[in-house]
Amino acid sequence: MEQYQVTGNEYISLPTIREKDGAIMGISCLYMSVKGMLEMTGNNGFVRPFLQCDGEMVELMPSWQREHFWIPSFFCDKAGITFHCIYLSPIGERGFCLRLEAKNETSSAHEIRIGVDGSWDETLHTVNESIPLTTGKSVKHSGWNHMFVFQQVPSTPLIAFAPIVGDDQPYSQIDQGAEWKQDGFAYSIHKIASLQPGEAMGLDVFFGIGYEEVAAAASAKEMLRQGFEALLKRTAGWLSVREKHTADSKIETLLNTNLFFAFFYASGRTIDTEELCMMTSRSPRYYVSAAYWDRDSLLWAFPAIVEIDPIYAKELLLSVIHRQGRNFGIHSRYIDGTVLEPGFELDELCAPVIALERYIEKTQDAAILRHAEIHDALENILQKLNFRKHPTIDLYSTFLQPTDDMHNHPYLTYDNVLVWKSLHAISRWLNRTELAEQAEKVVAAIRTNCIFEHKGESIFAWSVDLNGHWDVYDEPPGSLQLLPFYGFCTADDPIWQATVSLIRDESYPLSFAGHPVAEIGCKHAPHPWILSICNSLLTGYAEEALRHLQVTKMDNGIACESVHEDTGECTTGAAFATCAGFLAYALMKTIKL
Repeated sequence: MEQYQVTGNEYISLPTIREKDGAIMGISCLYMSVKGMLEMTGNNGFVRPFLQCDGEMVELMPSWQREHFWIPSFFCDKAGITFHCIYLSPIGERGFCLRLEAKNETSSAHEIRIGVDGSWDETLHTVNESIPLTTGKSVKHSGWNHMFVFQQVPSTPLIAFAPIVGDDQPYSQIDQGAEWKQDGFAYSIHKIASLQPGEAMGLDVFFGIGYEEVAAAASAKEMLRQGFEALLKRTAGWLSVREKHTADSKIETLLNTNLFFAFFYASGRTIDTEELCMMTSRSPRYYVSAAYWDRDSLLWAFPAIVEIDPIYAKELLLSVIHRQGRNFGIHSRYIDGTVLEPGFELDELCAPVIALERYIEKTQDAAILRHAEIHDALENILQKLNFRKHPTIDLYSTFLQPTDDMHNHPYLTYDNVLVWKSLHAISRWLNRTELAEQAEKVVAAIRTNCIFEHKGESIFAWSVDLNGHWDVYDEPPGSLQLLPFYGFCTADDPIWQATVSLIRDESYPLSFAGHPVAEIGCKHAPHPWILSICNSLLTGYAEEALRHLQVTKMDNGIACESVHEDTGECTTGAAFATCAGFLAYALMKTIKL
Protein backbone atom coordinates (compact mmCIF):
# COMPACT_ATOMS: atom_id res chain seq x y z
CA MET A 1 0.00 0.00 0.00
CA GLU A 2 1.26 3.48 -0.90
CA GLN A 3 2.35 5.46 2.17
CA TYR A 4 1.81 9.18 2.60
CA GLN A 5 2.91 12.02 4.82
CA VAL A 6 0.37 14.74 5.60
CA THR A 7 0.34 18.34 6.74
CA GLY A 8 -1.84 21.41 6.38
CA ASN A 9 -3.27 24.47 8.06
CA GLU A 10 -6.70 26.07 8.40
CA TYR A 11 -6.93 26.88 4.68
CA ILE A 12 -5.07 24.17 2.83
CA SER A 13 -4.47 20.45 3.15
CA LEU A 14 -1.61 18.40 1.75
CA PRO A 15 -3.13 14.94 2.35
CA THR A 16 -1.02 12.88 -0.07
CA ILE A 17 2.70 13.62 0.13
CA ARG A 18 4.02 10.42 -1.40
CA GLU A 19 6.68 8.91 0.85
CA LYS A 20 8.66 7.16 -1.86
CA ASP A 21 9.66 10.39 -3.64
CA GLY A 22 8.19 13.37 -1.74
CA ALA A 23 5.69 14.28 -4.48
CA ILE A 24 2.62 16.22 -3.37
CA MET A 25 -0.07 14.41 -5.33
CA GLY A 26 -2.72 17.02 -4.68
CA ILE A 27 -3.75 19.96 -2.55
CA SER A 28 -7.24 20.60 -1.25
CA CYS A 29 -9.29 23.35 0.33
CA LEU A 30 -12.78 23.74 1.73
CA TYR A 31 -15.27 25.71 -0.34
CA MET A 32 -18.61 26.75 1.12
CA SER A 33 -20.40 27.68 -2.09
CA VAL A 34 -19.79 24.23 -3.58
CA LYS A 35 -20.71 22.53 -0.29
CA GLY A 36 -17.47 20.60 0.05
CA MET A 37 -13.85 20.38 -0.99
CA LEU A 38 -11.87 21.23 -4.11
CA GLU A 39 -8.68 19.32 -4.96
CA MET A 40 -6.06 20.24 -7.54
CA THR A 41 -4.17 17.09 -8.50
CA GLY A 42 -1.39 15.81 -10.73
CA ASN A 43 -1.26 12.25 -11.99
CA ASN A 44 2.41 11.86 -11.09
CA GLY A 45 2.67 14.78 -8.73
CA PHE A 46 1.15 18.23 -8.53
CA VAL A 47 4.30 19.53 -6.80
CA ARG A 48 7.35 17.27 -6.99
CA PRO A 49 10.74 18.16 -5.46
CA PHE A 50 13.78 17.06 -7.45
CA LEU A 51 17.58 16.94 -7.33
CA GLN A 52 19.83 16.82 -10.40
CA CYS A 53 23.58 16.21 -10.34
CA ASP A 54 25.75 16.89 -13.37
CA GLY A 55 22.73 16.75 -15.66
CA GLU A 56 21.41 13.45 -14.31
CA MET A 57 18.18 13.26 -12.32
CA VAL A 58 18.81 11.70 -8.90
CA GLU A 59 16.37 9.05 -7.71
CA LEU A 60 15.28 10.20 -4.27
CA MET A 61 15.09 7.73 -1.40
CA PRO A 62 13.66 9.91 1.37
CA SER A 63 14.15 9.35 5.08
CA TRP A 64 11.27 11.13 6.83
CA GLN A 65 10.78 12.99 10.07
CA ARG A 66 8.25 15.48 11.50
CA GLU A 67 9.14 18.61 13.44
CA HIS A 68 6.65 19.19 16.24
CA PHE A 69 4.80 16.11 14.97
CA TRP A 70 3.30 18.09 12.06
CA ILE A 71 5.95 19.67 9.81
CA PRO A 72 7.23 16.85 7.58
CA SER A 73 10.64 16.83 5.97
CA PHE A 74 12.89 14.32 4.31
CA PHE A 75 16.62 13.85 3.94
CA CYS A 76 18.49 11.76 1.41
CA ASP A 77 22.14 11.22 0.55
CA LYS A 78 23.10 10.11 -2.95
CA ALA A 79 26.81 9.49 -3.47
CA GLY A 80 27.77 12.39 -1.24
CA ILE A 81 25.16 14.89 -2.47
CA THR A 82 22.72 15.49 0.37
CA PHE A 83 19.21 16.81 -0.21
CA HIS A 84 16.76 18.13 2.38
CA CYS A 85 13.14 19.19 1.79
CA ILE A 86 10.75 20.77 4.34
CA TYR A 87 6.99 21.03 3.78
CA LEU A 88 5.52 23.95 5.69
CA SER A 89 1.86 25.00 5.85
CA PRO A 90 2.17 28.21 7.87
CA ILE A 91 -0.49 28.94 10.46
CA GLY A 92 -3.00 31.49 9.21
CA GLU A 93 -1.77 31.55 5.60
CA ARG A 94 -3.60 30.68 2.39
CA GLY A 95 -0.92 28.40 1.07
CA PHE A 96 2.22 26.40 1.79
CA CYS A 97 5.93 26.48 1.05
CA LEU A 98 8.83 24.14 0.41
CA ARG A 99 12.43 24.67 1.43
CA LEU A 100 14.94 22.75 -0.68
CA GLU A 101 18.60 22.47 0.34
CA ALA A 102 21.45 20.57 -1.32
CA LYS A 103 25.04 20.18 -0.19
CA ASN A 104 28.11 18.77 -1.89
CA GLU A 105 29.81 16.41 0.57
CA THR A 106 32.15 14.92 -2.04
CA SER A 107 35.77 15.83 -2.79
CA SER A 108 35.07 17.33 -6.25
CA ALA A 109 32.84 20.02 -7.76
CA HIS A 110 29.41 19.15 -9.18
CA GLU A 111 26.73 21.06 -11.04
CA ILE A 112 23.62 20.79 -8.89
CA ARG A 113 20.08 21.64 -9.89
CA ILE A 114 17.28 21.65 -7.30
CA GLY A 115 13.63 22.60 -7.60
CA VAL A 116 10.08 21.46 -8.00
CA ASP A 117 8.13 20.42 -11.02
CA GLY A 118 4.73 18.91 -11.60
CA SER A 119 1.53 19.17 -13.56
CA TRP A 120 -2.06 20.13 -12.94
CA ASP A 121 -4.09 17.34 -14.49
CA GLU A 122 -7.50 17.89 -12.97
CA THR A 123 -9.56 19.57 -10.28
CA LEU A 124 -11.92 17.41 -8.25
CA HIS A 125 -15.01 18.33 -6.31
CA THR A 126 -15.22 16.04 -3.30
CA VAL A 127 -18.05 15.24 -0.92
CA ASN A 128 -17.67 11.51 -0.17
CA GLU A 129 -17.08 10.92 -3.89
CA SER A 130 -14.72 12.86 -6.16
CA ILE A 131 -16.06 14.34 -9.39
CA PRO A 132 -13.73 15.94 -12.00
CA LEU A 133 -14.50 19.50 -13.04
CA THR A 134 -14.39 19.34 -16.82
CA THR A 135 -14.59 23.01 -17.79
CA GLY A 136 -12.80 26.24 -17.07
CA LYS A 137 -9.24 25.02 -16.61
CA SER A 138 -6.76 27.73 -17.60
CA VAL A 139 -3.20 28.92 -17.13
CA LYS A 140 -1.72 32.37 -17.67
CA HIS A 141 1.41 34.37 -17.06
CA SER A 142 0.76 36.87 -14.32
CA GLY A 143 2.45 40.06 -13.26
CA TRP A 144 1.15 39.53 -9.78
CA ASN A 145 3.69 36.78 -9.08
CA HIS A 146 5.94 37.22 -12.16
CA MET A 147 5.40 33.55 -12.96
CA PHE A 148 2.23 31.69 -13.86
CA VAL A 149 -1.16 31.07 -12.29
CA PHE A 150 -3.38 27.99 -12.61
CA GLN A 151 -7.09 28.87 -12.45
CA GLN A 152 -10.37 26.98 -12.59
CA VAL A 153 -12.87 29.44 -14.08
CA PRO A 154 -15.92 27.52 -15.36
CA SER A 155 -17.83 30.81 -15.71
CA THR A 156 -16.88 32.79 -12.65
CA PRO A 157 -13.62 32.17 -10.75
CA LEU A 158 -13.53 29.10 -8.53
CA ILE A 159 -9.96 28.44 -7.39
CA ALA A 160 -6.46 29.63 -8.28
CA PHE A 161 -2.94 28.40 -7.48
CA ALA A 162 0.20 30.53 -7.82
CA PRO A 163 3.87 29.88 -6.96
CA ILE A 164 6.48 32.56 -6.30
CA VAL A 165 10.24 32.66 -5.66
CA GLY A 166 11.11 36.36 -5.91
CA ASP A 167 9.79 39.90 -5.57
CA ASP A 168 10.60 42.67 -8.06
CA GLN A 169 9.74 45.61 -5.82
CA PRO A 170 12.59 48.16 -5.65
CA TYR A 171 12.95 47.83 -1.89
CA SER A 172 12.92 44.03 -1.94
CA GLN A 173 16.07 42.05 -1.24
CA ILE A 174 14.41 38.77 -2.17
CA ASP A 175 16.32 37.26 -5.07
CA GLN A 176 16.91 33.51 -4.98
CA GLY A 177 18.36 33.26 -8.46
CA ALA A 178 15.69 30.78 -9.49
CA GLU A 179 14.38 30.15 -12.98
CA TRP A 180 11.10 28.72 -14.14
CA LYS A 181 9.37 27.37 -17.19
CA GLN A 182 5.82 26.40 -17.91
CA ASP A 183 4.38 24.39 -20.76
CA GLY A 184 0.62 24.14 -20.65
CA PHE A 185 -0.28 22.77 -17.24
CA ALA A 186 3.21 21.38 -16.56
CA TYR A 187 5.92 23.48 -14.96
CA SER A 188 9.38 23.51 -13.41
CA ILE A 189 10.89 25.94 -10.90
CA HIS A 190 14.58 25.42 -10.34
CA LYS A 191 17.97 26.78 -9.33
CA ILE A 192 21.37 25.71 -10.69
CA ALA A 193 24.80 26.17 -9.14
CA SER A 194 28.25 24.65 -9.36
CA LEU A 195 28.97 23.50 -5.83
CA GLN A 196 32.52 23.07 -4.65
CA PRO A 197 33.24 20.46 -1.95
CA GLY A 198 31.45 21.51 1.24
CA GLU A 199 29.29 24.14 -0.49
CA ALA A 200 25.48 24.21 -0.19
CA MET A 201 22.58 25.88 -1.98
CA GLY A 202 18.94 26.45 -1.11
CA LEU A 203 15.64 27.47 -2.65
CA ASP A 204 12.36 28.44 -0.96
CA VAL A 205 9.22 28.13 -3.10
CA PHE A 206 5.93 29.62 -1.88
CA PHE A 207 2.55 28.49 -3.20
CA GLY A 208 -0.60 30.55 -2.69
CA ILE A 209 -4.23 29.61 -3.19
CA GLY A 210 -7.28 31.81 -3.50
CA TYR A 211 -10.61 32.43 -5.13
CA GLU A 212 -8.88 33.85 -8.22
CA GLU A 213 -5.53 34.99 -9.61
CA VAL A 214 -4.86 38.04 -7.44
CA ALA A 215 -5.80 36.31 -4.17
CA ALA A 216 -3.61 33.30 -4.93
CA ALA A 217 -0.59 35.30 -6.08
CA ALA A 218 -0.89 37.80 -3.23
CA SER A 219 -1.07 34.93 -0.72
CA ALA A 220 2.17 33.51 -2.11
CA LYS A 221 3.86 36.92 -2.17
CA GLU A 222 2.84 37.70 1.41
CA MET A 223 4.52 34.48 2.58
CA LEU A 224 7.60 35.23 0.47
CA ARG A 225 7.95 38.65 2.05
CA GLN A 226 7.66 37.24 5.56
CA GLY A 227 10.32 34.67 4.70
CA PHE A 228 10.48 30.95 5.33
CA GLU A 229 12.32 31.29 8.65
CA ALA A 230 9.72 33.62 10.13
CA LEU A 231 6.87 31.39 8.97
CA LEU A 232 8.59 28.30 10.32
CA LYS A 233 9.28 29.93 13.68
CA ARG A 234 5.69 31.11 14.05
CA THR A 235 4.20 27.76 13.09
CA ALA A 236 6.61 25.78 15.27
CA GLY A 237 5.77 28.08 18.17
CA TRP A 238 2.04 27.56 17.66
CA LEU A 239 2.50 23.78 17.59
CA SER A 240 4.90 23.64 20.54
CA VAL A 241 2.49 25.27 23.00
CA ARG A 242 -0.22 22.76 22.06
CA GLU A 243 1.71 19.52 21.79
CA LYS A 244 1.64 17.04 24.67
CA HIS A 245 4.59 15.18 26.16
CA THR A 246 4.90 11.81 27.83
CA ALA A 247 7.68 9.39 28.71
CA ASP A 248 6.70 6.84 26.05
CA SER A 249 8.04 8.22 22.75
CA LYS A 250 5.80 6.05 20.56
CA ILE A 251 2.64 7.06 22.43
CA GLU A 252 3.80 10.69 22.42
CA THR A 253 4.21 10.62 18.63
CA LEU A 254 0.91 8.83 18.16
CA LEU A 255 -0.93 11.28 20.40
CA ASN A 256 0.43 14.48 18.87
CA THR A 257 0.30 13.38 15.25
CA ASN A 258 -3.36 12.43 15.65
CA LEU A 259 -4.06 15.55 17.68
CA PHE A 260 -2.83 17.87 14.93
CA PHE A 261 -4.35 15.72 12.20
CA ALA A 262 -7.74 16.08 13.91
CA PHE A 263 -7.28 19.81 14.40
CA PHE A 264 -6.43 20.53 10.76
CA TYR A 265 -8.34 17.75 8.99
CA ALA A 266 -11.57 17.61 11.03
CA SER A 267 -11.96 21.39 10.80
CA GLY A 268 -10.84 24.24 8.61
CA ARG A 269 -11.68 27.55 6.95
CA THR A 270 -13.29 27.83 3.55
CA ILE A 271 -11.35 29.87 1.02
CA ASP A 272 -14.44 31.56 -0.41
CA THR A 273 -16.21 32.71 2.79
CA GLU A 274 -13.46 32.20 5.42
CA GLU A 275 -15.95 30.38 7.65
CA LEU A 276 -14.73 27.84 10.15
CA CYS A 277 -16.46 24.49 9.77
CA MET A 278 -16.13 20.85 10.75
CA MET A 279 -16.16 17.65 8.70
CA THR A 280 -15.24 13.96 8.92
CA SER A 281 -11.93 14.45 7.12
CA ARG A 282 -10.32 16.85 4.69
CA SER A 283 -8.40 13.94 3.20
CA PRO A 284 -9.89 12.44 0.02
CA ARG A 285 -8.46 9.11 1.19
CA TYR A 286 -11.22 8.83 3.79
CA TYR A 287 -14.24 7.22 2.17
CA VAL A 288 -16.77 9.85 3.33
CA SER A 289 -14.58 12.93 3.24
CA ALA A 290 -15.55 16.62 3.32
CA ALA A 291 -19.03 16.05 4.79
CA TYR A 292 -20.42 16.70 8.26
CA TRP A 293 -21.71 14.29 10.93
CA ASP A 294 -22.81 15.64 14.36
CA ARG A 295 -21.47 12.57 16.11
CA ASP A 296 -18.10 12.42 14.39
CA SER A 297 -17.35 16.12 14.73
CA LEU A 298 -18.80 16.87 18.17
CA LEU A 299 -18.34 13.63 20.12
CA TRP A 300 -14.94 12.63 18.70
CA ALA A 301 -12.98 15.56 17.25
CA PHE A 302 -14.30 18.43 19.35
CA PRO A 303 -13.12 17.08 22.75
CA ALA A 304 -9.51 17.07 21.55
CA ILE A 305 -9.76 20.52 19.96
CA VAL A 306 -11.24 22.16 23.04
CA GLU A 307 -8.46 20.65 25.17
CA ILE A 308 -5.71 22.44 23.23
CA ASP A 309 -7.39 25.58 21.83
CA PRO A 310 -10.57 26.70 23.62
CA ILE A 311 -10.82 29.96 21.64
CA TYR A 312 -10.76 28.11 18.32
CA ALA A 313 -13.18 25.53 19.76
CA LYS A 314 -15.67 28.24 20.68
CA GLU A 315 -15.66 29.64 17.15
CA LEU A 316 -16.10 26.11 15.81
CA LEU A 317 -19.03 25.39 18.10
CA LEU A 318 -20.82 28.62 17.25
CA SER A 319 -20.21 28.03 13.56
CA VAL A 320 -21.61 24.50 13.78
CA ILE A 321 -24.72 25.72 15.59
CA HIS A 322 -25.22 28.48 13.03
CA ARG A 323 -24.75 26.31 9.93
CA GLN A 324 -25.88 22.87 11.12
CA GLY A 325 -28.44 23.63 13.85
CA ARG A 326 -31.51 23.37 11.68
CA ASN A 327 -30.71 19.74 10.79
CA PHE A 328 -29.17 18.40 14.00
CA GLY A 329 -29.78 14.65 14.14
CA ILE A 330 -29.97 14.05 10.40
CA HIS A 331 -27.53 11.38 9.18
CA SER A 332 -25.04 13.56 7.27
CA ARG A 333 -24.91 17.05 5.80
CA TYR A 334 -22.85 19.23 3.58
CA ILE A 335 -20.59 21.76 5.26
CA ASP A 336 -23.23 24.44 4.63
CA GLY A 337 -25.74 22.54 6.80
CA THR A 338 -28.06 21.21 4.08
CA VAL A 339 -28.93 17.52 4.07
CA LEU A 340 -26.59 15.12 2.30
CA GLU A 341 -27.89 11.73 3.50
CA PRO A 342 -31.31 11.66 5.18
CA GLY A 343 -32.13 9.41 8.12
CA PHE A 344 -32.50 10.20 11.81
CA GLU A 345 -29.80 9.30 14.35
CA LEU A 346 -30.50 9.83 18.04
CA ASP A 347 -26.85 9.97 19.08
CA GLU A 348 -26.27 12.75 16.55
CA LEU A 349 -29.17 14.77 17.94
CA CYS A 350 -27.56 14.63 21.39
CA ALA A 351 -24.02 15.35 20.19
CA PRO A 352 -24.32 19.19 20.10
CA VAL A 353 -25.57 19.25 23.70
CA ILE A 354 -22.73 17.05 24.91
CA ALA A 355 -20.16 19.14 23.03
CA LEU A 356 -21.57 22.35 24.51
CA GLU A 357 -21.43 20.84 27.99
CA ARG A 358 -17.85 19.76 27.43
CA TYR A 359 -16.89 23.24 26.26
CA ILE A 360 -18.44 24.90 29.30
CA GLU A 361 -16.81 22.42 31.69
CA LYS A 362 -13.42 23.04 30.11
CA THR A 363 -13.61 26.84 29.85
CA GLN A 364 -16.19 27.88 32.47
CA ASP A 365 -17.56 30.12 29.73
CA ALA A 366 -21.27 29.83 30.58
CA ALA A 367 -21.81 33.17 28.82
CA ILE A 368 -21.86 31.26 25.54
CA LEU A 369 -25.39 30.18 26.47
CA ARG A 370 -26.59 33.76 25.94
CA HIS A 371 -26.18 33.38 22.18
CA ALA A 372 -29.68 33.38 20.71
CA GLU A 373 -28.81 30.67 18.18
CA ILE A 374 -27.80 28.31 20.99
CA HIS A 375 -31.12 28.81 22.75
CA ASP A 376 -32.97 28.17 19.48
CA ALA A 377 -30.88 25.07 18.80
CA LEU A 378 -31.63 23.62 22.24
CA GLU A 379 -35.36 24.18 21.77
CA ASN A 380 -35.13 22.53 18.35
CA ILE A 381 -33.37 19.52 19.88
CA LEU A 382 -36.06 19.20 22.57
CA GLN A 383 -38.80 19.27 19.94
CA LYS A 384 -37.10 16.52 17.95
CA LEU A 385 -36.61 14.46 21.11
CA ASN A 386 -40.30 14.72 21.92
CA PHE A 387 -41.13 13.42 18.45
CA ARG A 388 -38.92 10.34 19.00
CA LYS A 389 -40.30 9.45 22.45
CA HIS A 390 -42.38 6.29 22.86
CA PRO A 391 -46.03 7.17 23.63
CA THR A 392 -46.02 5.58 27.09
CA ILE A 393 -42.45 4.50 27.89
CA ASP A 394 -39.66 7.00 28.56
CA LEU A 395 -37.34 5.77 25.81
CA TYR A 396 -36.46 7.43 22.51
CA SER A 397 -36.11 5.78 19.13
CA THR A 398 -33.58 6.09 16.37
CA PHE A 399 -33.70 5.18 12.71
CA LEU A 400 -29.99 4.56 12.21
CA GLN A 401 -27.36 3.20 14.59
CA PRO A 402 -24.04 4.94 15.40
CA THR A 403 -22.46 3.22 12.38
CA ASP A 404 -25.14 4.88 10.21
CA ASP A 405 -26.51 1.38 9.51
CA MET A 406 -30.13 0.32 10.08
CA HIS A 407 -31.09 -0.76 13.58
CA ASN A 408 -32.33 -4.20 14.56
CA HIS A 409 -34.64 -2.60 17.10
CA PRO A 410 -35.40 1.13 17.38
CA TYR A 411 -34.55 1.77 21.05
CA LEU A 412 -30.79 1.70 21.66
CA THR A 413 -29.47 1.64 25.22
CA TYR A 414 -26.40 3.75 24.40
CA ASP A 415 -28.46 6.35 22.55
CA ASN A 416 -30.88 6.71 25.45
CA VAL A 417 -27.96 7.22 27.84
CA LEU A 418 -27.01 10.22 25.69
CA VAL A 419 -30.63 11.44 25.91
CA TRP A 420 -30.45 11.19 29.72
CA LYS A 421 -27.22 13.19 29.77
CA SER A 422 -28.53 15.80 27.33
CA LEU A 423 -31.79 16.37 29.23
CA HIS A 424 -29.88 17.01 32.46
CA ALA A 425 -27.62 19.56 30.75
CA ILE A 426 -30.47 21.43 29.05
CA SER A 427 -32.42 21.43 32.32
CA ARG A 428 -29.58 23.30 34.04
CA TRP A 429 -29.05 25.78 31.21
CA LEU A 430 -32.71 26.63 30.68
CA ASN A 431 -33.67 26.27 34.36
CA ARG A 432 -36.36 23.72 33.51
CA THR A 433 -36.72 21.20 36.31
CA GLU A 434 -39.19 19.08 34.34
CA LEU A 435 -36.35 18.12 32.00
CA ALA A 436 -34.25 16.82 34.90
CA GLU A 437 -37.28 14.82 36.04
CA GLN A 438 -37.66 13.42 32.54
CA ALA A 439 -33.98 12.49 32.51
CA GLU A 440 -34.49 10.35 35.61
CA LYS A 441 -37.49 8.72 33.99
CA VAL A 442 -35.18 7.74 31.13
CA VAL A 443 -32.85 6.09 33.65
CA ALA A 444 -35.74 4.13 35.10
CA ALA A 445 -36.92 3.14 31.63
CA ILE A 446 -33.44 1.89 30.67
CA ARG A 447 -33.19 -0.12 33.89
CA THR A 448 -36.66 -1.58 33.33
CA ASN A 449 -36.62 -2.22 29.59
CA CYS A 450 -32.98 -2.57 28.47
CA ILE A 451 -31.59 -5.11 30.95
CA PHE A 452 -31.99 -8.84 30.31
CA GLU A 453 -30.70 -12.15 31.61
CA HIS A 454 -28.06 -13.77 29.43
CA LYS A 455 -26.40 -17.02 30.53
CA GLY A 456 -27.31 -16.36 34.12
CA GLU A 457 -26.15 -12.73 34.27
CA SER A 458 -27.93 -9.41 33.85
CA ILE A 459 -26.60 -7.38 30.90
CA PHE A 460 -27.51 -4.24 29.00
CA ALA A 461 -29.12 -5.05 25.66
CA TRP A 462 -27.79 -3.26 22.63
CA SER A 463 -31.30 -2.48 21.37
CA VAL A 464 -34.91 -3.37 22.19
CA ASP A 465 -38.27 -3.07 20.46
CA LEU A 466 -40.31 -2.85 23.72
CA ASN A 467 -42.23 -5.92 22.60
CA GLY A 468 -39.89 -8.49 24.13
CA HIS A 469 -37.20 -8.55 21.43
CA TRP A 470 -33.60 -7.50 22.12
CA ASP A 471 -30.08 -8.28 20.97
CA VAL A 472 -26.51 -8.79 22.16
CA TYR A 473 -24.36 -6.49 20.07
CA ASP A 474 -22.09 -3.45 20.22
CA GLU A 475 -20.73 -0.79 17.89
CA PRO A 476 -17.48 1.07 18.57
CA PRO A 477 -18.91 4.39 17.29
CA GLY A 478 -21.50 4.26 20.09
CA SER A 479 -20.41 1.58 22.49
CA LEU A 480 -21.95 0.24 25.69
CA GLN A 481 -18.39 0.40 27.00
CA LEU A 482 -18.83 4.18 27.29
CA LEU A 483 -21.66 4.17 29.83
CA PRO A 484 -19.33 5.00 32.76
CA PHE A 485 -17.51 7.60 30.64
CA TYR A 486 -20.78 9.46 30.21
CA GLY A 487 -21.60 9.10 33.91
CA PHE A 488 -24.58 6.79 33.55
CA CYS A 489 -23.12 4.11 35.81
CA THR A 490 -19.86 3.39 37.61
CA ALA A 491 -17.18 1.06 36.33
CA ASP A 492 -17.96 -1.36 39.16
CA ASP A 493 -21.62 -1.66 38.17
CA PRO A 494 -22.11 -5.46 37.92
CA ILE A 495 -24.52 -5.18 34.97
CA TRP A 496 -22.11 -3.03 33.00
CA GLN A 497 -19.20 -5.29 33.89
CA ALA A 498 -21.10 -8.37 32.72
CA THR A 499 -22.06 -6.58 29.48
CA VAL A 500 -18.51 -5.52 28.67
CA SER A 501 -17.07 -8.89 29.65
CA LEU A 502 -19.46 -10.53 27.22
CA ILE A 503 -18.67 -8.34 24.21
CA ARG A 504 -14.92 -8.58 24.91
CA ASP A 505 -14.99 -12.36 25.34
CA GLU A 506 -13.77 -14.68 22.57
CA SER A 507 -17.26 -16.22 22.42
CA TYR A 508 -18.55 -12.93 20.99
CA PRO A 509 -17.81 -13.16 17.25
CA LEU A 510 -16.69 -9.55 16.84
CA SER A 511 -14.47 -9.27 19.92
CA PHE A 512 -11.21 -10.51 18.30
CA ALA A 513 -10.12 -11.72 21.73
CA GLY A 514 -6.86 -13.67 21.55
CA HIS A 515 -5.50 -11.69 18.61
CA PRO A 516 -2.66 -9.15 18.90
CA VAL A 517 -5.23 -6.35 18.49
CA ALA A 518 -8.00 -7.70 20.72
CA GLU A 519 -10.53 -4.93 20.28
CA ILE A 520 -14.15 -4.91 19.21
CA GLY A 521 -15.46 -4.66 15.67
CA CYS A 522 -18.96 -4.63 14.23
CA LYS A 523 -20.84 -5.63 11.10
CA HIS A 524 -20.11 -2.29 9.43
CA ALA A 525 -16.38 -3.16 9.43
CA PRO A 526 -15.67 -6.62 10.89
CA HIS A 527 -12.19 -5.88 12.26
CA PRO A 528 -10.98 -4.14 15.43
CA TRP A 529 -11.91 -0.46 15.40
CA ILE A 530 -9.60 2.31 16.52
CA LEU A 531 -12.66 3.80 18.22
CA SER A 532 -12.81 0.61 20.30
CA ILE A 533 -9.26 1.28 21.45
CA CYS A 534 -10.43 4.78 22.43
CA ASN A 535 -13.38 3.32 24.33
CA SER A 536 -11.08 0.92 26.16
CA LEU A 537 -8.70 3.73 27.10
CA LEU A 538 -11.57 5.66 28.67
CA THR A 539 -13.31 2.84 30.53
CA GLY A 540 -10.92 0.76 32.57
CA TYR A 541 -9.09 -1.19 29.86
CA ALA A 542 -6.29 1.29 29.31
CA GLU A 543 -3.45 -1.18 29.86
CA GLU A 544 -4.73 -3.50 27.15
CA ALA A 545 -5.51 -0.58 24.83
CA LEU A 546 -2.01 0.89 25.17
CA ARG A 547 -0.57 -2.52 24.41
CA HIS A 548 -2.73 -2.73 21.28
CA LEU A 549 -1.53 0.69 20.16
CA GLN A 550 2.07 -0.49 20.37
CA VAL A 551 1.39 -3.03 17.62
CA THR A 552 -1.13 -1.01 15.61
CA LYS A 553 0.23 0.62 12.45
CA MET A 554 -3.12 2.18 11.45
CA ASP A 555 -2.70 4.53 8.46
CA ASN A 556 1.00 5.30 8.73
CA GLY A 557 0.47 6.31 12.37
CA ILE A 558 -2.81 8.17 11.79
CA ALA A 559 -6.18 6.86 12.94
CA CYS A 560 -8.25 4.82 10.53
CA GLU A 561 -11.62 3.15 10.95
CA SER A 562 -10.47 -0.43 11.51
CA VAL A 563 -7.25 -2.44 11.50
CA HIS A 564 -6.37 -6.05 10.92
CA GLU A 565 -6.55 -8.00 14.15
CA ASP A 566 -3.18 -9.68 13.58
CA THR A 567 -1.05 -7.11 11.75
CA GLY A 568 -2.53 -3.83 13.01
CA GLU A 569 -2.53 -2.45 9.47
CA CYS A 570 -5.37 -0.33 8.12
CA THR A 571 -8.28 -2.36 6.75
CA THR A 572 -10.94 0.35 6.34
CA GLY A 573 -11.30 4.11 6.59
CA ALA A 574 -7.82 5.58 6.11
CA ALA A 575 -7.19 9.20 7.19
CA PHE A 576 -10.16 9.24 9.61
CA ALA A 577 -9.70 12.71 11.11
CA THR A 578 -12.53 12.77 13.66
CA CYS A 579 -11.44 9.37 14.98
CA ALA A 580 -7.91 10.76 15.27
CA GLY A 581 -9.35 13.42 17.55
CA PHE A 582 -11.01 10.89 19.83
CA LEU A 583 -7.82 8.84 19.96
CA ALA A 584 -5.79 11.90 20.97
CA TYR A 585 -8.41 12.87 23.55
CA ALA A 586 -8.55 9.36 25.03
CA LEU A 587 -4.76 9.24 25.30
CA MET A 588 -4.67 12.65 27.00
CA LYS A 589 -7.25 11.51 29.54
CA THR A 590 -5.53 8.17 30.13
CA ILE A 591 -2.09 9.70 30.64
CA LYS A 592 -3.67 12.66 32.51
CA LEU A 593 -2.18 15.39 30.33
